[in-house]
Amino acid sequence: MGDKKKYKKELIAALEKLNRHEHEILETMTSMMFLKEMKENNITFEKGDTFSFDDHIFDYSPDKNIVRLAKLRRKMLKTMLKLSNSNKLKDKDLEFLA
Repeated sequence: MGDKKKYKKELIAALEKLNRHEHEILETMTSMMFLKEMKENNITFEKGDTFSFDDHIFDYSPDKNIVRLAKLRRKMLKTMLKLSNSNKLKDKDLEFLA
């Protein structure tokens, strides 16, 4: 395998790892928000209830940790986009993002 292909393979592996971590950060922020803000506001959910929200909800959290994690997550997403665009990766290379 040539150096160019090895490099591309490593780049895609890095993007896959970033994608997994980005998802974990989103789950963590959501959990933290629910644990703190739902308790403070006496909000409850029953089994089967759903809750939808826009990503920007984290920016307005009174919890500074959640806001910091939201900024980190956005920076990760921008970096992933820049890496994929600047290296001209094709959709088939990024199927794991779907």
